[in-house]
Amino acid sequence: MTAHPHPTATAPRAGVPALLCLRNVAVTHLEADRPTPADVSFEVHPGEVVLLLGPSGSGKSTLALTLNGLLPHAVPGEVTGTVAVDGADAATTPVAELAQTVAMVFQDPDAQLITGSVLDEVCFGPENLRLPVPEVLARAEAALRRVGLWERRDDSPDVLSGGGRQRLAIACALAMASPLLVLDEPTASLDPAGVAEVYAALREVVAEGDRAIVLIEHDLDAAVELVDRVVALDGDGRVVADGTVDEVLRDRAAELHDLGVWLPTATLAALRLRRAGYALPRLPLTPEELRASLEGLPPVPASLPRPILERPVGESIVAVRGLTVTRGRTTVLQDVDLDVRAGEFVAVVGPNGAGKTTLVQAISGVRTPPRGTVRVDGHDVRRLPPRQLSRHVGFVFQNPEHQFVTTTVFDEIAHGLRRRRLPEAEVRARVDEMLDRFGLADRADTHPFLLSGGQKRRLSVGTALVGGARLLVLDEPTYGQDRARADEMMAMLDDLRAEGTTIVVVTHDPQLVAEHADRVIVMDAGRLAADGSADAVFADAALRDRTGLRVPPLRRAFAGLHRHPELASLRRLRDLPGGRS
Repeated sequence: MTAHPHPTATAPRAGVPALLCLRNVAVTHLEADRPTPADVSFEVHPGEVVLLLGPSGSGKSTLALTLNGLLPHAVPGEVTGTVAVDGADAATTPVAELAQTVAMVFQDPDAQLITGSVLDEVCFGPENLRLPVPEVLARAEAALRRVGLWERRDDSPDVLSGGGRQRLAIACALAMASPLLVLDEPTASLDPAGVAEVYAALREVVAEGDRAIVLIEHDLDAAVELVDRVVALDGDGRVVADGTVDEVLRDRAAELHDLGVWLPTATLAALRLRRAGYALPRLPLTPEELRASLEGLPPVPASLPRPILERPVGESIVAVRGLTVTRGRTTVLQDVDLDVRAGEFVAVVGPNGAGKTTLVQAISGVRTPPRGTVRVDGHDVRRLPPRQLSRHVGFVFQNPEHQFVTTTVFDEIAHGLRRRRLPEAEVRARVDEMLDRFGLADRADTHPFLLSGGQKRRLSVGTALVGGARLLVLDEPTYGQDRARADEMMAMLDDLRAEGTTIVVVTHDPQLVAEHADRVIVMDAGRLAADGSADAVFADAALRDRTGLRVPPLRRAFAGLHRHPELASLRRLRDLPGGRS
């Protein structure tokens, strides 16, 4: 492919050598029988923002670890080929030396936070470069202001929300002022305002043209305006595309779709509409582009789905009364009253630090409420031992590794069943079903911590589902998943809901909410700010302004379409004509 700069990015300067050069790189993990990724070659020049795409398990995060030498110096595995960072061979250069050139943000921010305060955390890296104290403090302040954490500089990282810790990890990387910034899913736990702040900061990083970014990201609706080049891997970890955003995301969208990777929502919608006879001349990347393209087309007769019927719900399965939780000097939840009825699919949304995770942890019995009551299936969660609680509610953590307790994937899924002393034959049958359902049958004997990020997420959901609880609570269920696996998981949750399971999810993905939730709970500053249908919540402009909610991409594209009123009321990809996306 012939490269040309994306309009939003700074073009590499002519004659400037590559900042990063990979040649035939392959990584084979311990216990693995083949390399993933395999035979990867590409270059990154100063001024570029390169998006690394690929299905779950293709080796994106593994490849990122080779860029700063953690693989093979700290993480066991065999690396072949060459990784050159600013001319230095990553395989032979000490990690401490490479850290001056490469700043890394891991998929799990907790893996890199080590100090007792937000300010100390950001100062730690520059201090190790032996910079003068005034420069260290200036860098730390600038980085924390960029991600909106300066006012919390004296807090412990432990009291930040998951999104807050992710912002902190990004601030640490920014403060290093390294020529190359490597970011692995940096916005996965961020609210829309946080995403905007982080991407604004990253634009500043590359604006002068002497620094570069390698980005692994699934939220392409936000990232597409930052990125100027895309390198796509297939399921075996081999490069199948390397070019500009237009050349890869527009021209090869159908191919990437078949690989199961994420695409912008507008692009997914356009692929379906093309199949239904809408002669879109160019695949759009944004809702605005999709809307403009549709307004330029004549009306098209289309067979549209029947209106969504309201699903029946039953009695209250969750009753929360007067729930108040404090953490340090901060009140995380304040006097929350809430009911969830059997058979509902409820999405909990709101800005970082609003109390979403704390609320669902209290509902699941993971966090004991200091004040107030939580009853599930009529039982006070504070009085149920874990073995009995798991029969009523299954919980999936925001970070999968926080719930792993055994040394193999099989034993992890079997753990709760064995604690209930079920017959081993029944345990094996249930575990095998979960392994097949989540594509983990070939990983049954693998240590959970050696799985890819997406595989860890699927395992964590499998451990929650295997017990057969009537209530399933998931904190960011699609975190770390490729599009195909995320679609499978959400379809599975829809099926479970149809069978009578009550589903509660925490998410920052507005399109996921529009696709699946029939009720939305909006949290803000520890209080319940709104409770209603997805349509009602996203239509409330004052609520969106107050809580930072983002309108789902399809709603932005279709609302008020003049030439295609048949699409104006559609909110879900699955309801578009043209078959499955």
